[in-house]
Amino acid sequence: MAKEEDLIDDAIEEAIEETEEPTVVHLEEELAAKADQNLRLQAEIQNLRGRQARELADARQYASIDLMRDILPAVDNIDRAIEAAGDAPDAASLVEGFKLVRQQLVTTLAQYGCNEIAAEGEVFDPDLHHAILQQPSVDVPAGVVMMVTQTGYQLHDRVVRAAQVIVSAGPEGAGNIADARGPGDPTA
Repeated sequence: MAKEEDLIDDAIEEAIEETEEPTVVHLEEELAAKADQNLRLQAEIQNLRGRQARELADARQYASIDLMRDILPAVDNIDRAIEAAGDAPDAASLVEGFKLVRQQLVTTLAQYGCNEIAAEGEVFDPDLHHAILQQPSVDVPAGVVMMVTQTGYQLHDRVVRAAQVIVSAGPEGAGNIADARGPGDPTA
């Protein structure tokens, strides 16, 4: 009977050893998987925090864009008044007053990062300029802004309002704006 008990004890020990090893291995694998999952979740949280910080900074930087859009028509009207008053001989003081008010508004806009878009004499850029007309010109090369009809403004690097411009087509029959952009321009 001792032999039978020894055989039973041996069988029990083997069974215990067989069940313990897979359990430990299984637990180690599960622990490694959970650790990996934890690292991935931490990375995802970091990415989320970074994205939210960028979005918040962007929202702060461009929060005043609606204000800029509301102020710009007043600046345009002042420009028109200055132009109209410039034709009247007795309006010198009125023109000077309008110029001062306009300068004050433009300075205020600049303090908030809103600046005029350079246009006249510049190469036509569809991201900054809105062409309302294309005219032939012997003096101005094709694709260059000849005249600004409405000043454009940019808040930091974002266009608030594109400049309305008249673009040169070059000498009579030389082409159009699409030709002036060049073959490498993706907007062509």
